[in-house]
Amino acid sequence: MKYLSASCFFDADKDGKVRLVMAERKEKLVDRARRNNRVLLVYYSFSGQTGVLINRLAAGLKEQGIEVCFEKLKPVTHLRFPVGSIFRTYLMMFSTFFRKRVPIQKLSAKCSREYDLIILAGPTWSYNPSGPVLSFLDRDGKDVLGGREVLPLISCRGYWKAHWWGLQKKLDQCGAHFSNMIAFSHPSPEPWRTIGAFLNIAGNNRERAGFISKHYNRFGHSNEQMEEAYRFGVQIGESLKGNALLAAINFQTKLALP
Repeated sequence: MKYLSASCFFDADKDGKVRLVMAERKEKLVDRARRNNRVLLVYYSFSGQTGVLINRLAAGLKEQGIEVCFEKLKPVTHLRFPVGSIFRTYLMMFSTFFRKRVPIQKLSAKCSREYDLIILAGPTWSYNPSGPVLSFLDRDGKDVLGGREVLPLISCRGYWKAHWWGLQKKLDQCGAHFSNMIAFSHPSPEPWRTIGAFLNIAGNNRERAGFISKHYNRFGHSNEQMEEAYRFGVQIGESLKGNALLAAINFQTKLALP
C-alpha cells in the first residue's frame, strides 16, 4: 500500500514495514548521476598557509575531473597579518585561547548547492579552530554542513589534536557526517617552530637571522607538504569517483605530520 504526498511517499510492504522515500533525496541522486562529482572547499586562511594547502589539494581534485567550488570565509573586519607587534600578538593569543569568535560576512549562494563532499579548512589558533571558522559553525554550520559528508583540514604549528577534539564536537552539533580528517603541521622542530611562528605573526621576520635560521629556516609548511596536499586531493578524487569510503585513506603521513 502506498500513500503519496507532495514531498514523499510511504510504501508498506507485505511484512508491514513502512519505508519512507523522500522525493528530495531522489532528486539529489538524479542530479548526481547527471553531473561530475562536486566538492565545496570552505576555508579561512590568516597567514596564507591554509590557502596554499587548499589550492594544492584542489589541483589534485581537478586532476581527477572533480568540480571544485571555493568559499572563503571573510571577517567583517579585516584581520591584518602580521599583526604588527609582540604586544598585539599576545593579546590575540589570549583571546583565541578562549575561543573568541570573529564575525564573518554573509556566505555566497554557492553554499546552498548540492555537493558530494565539503572540505572545511582553517588554521589552529591557540589549540582551537580559528575565530572565523567558529563563527561559521555557529551561524551557518547546520544549514551548510547538516546531513552532509565533511572532511576537515587543519593547518597548524603542531598542536592539532586539541583543535580536532573541539572541532568534532561542533561538527556533531551541526549534524555533519565525518569519518576522517587531514592535518598539516609545520615541519620545523620545537621550540623553534613556536618561536618562529610567534615572531612572524608579530611581524618580526627573523628566520633569516643567523642564530634562528640554523633551526628555523622557513615559516609555515614546506614545498613537500604542498605536494602531499596535491596527492591527498588526487586520492579524495579517486575515492569519490569510485564511491569508496574516505575513512580508508591514510592522511596522517610523515610528510603531513612530521
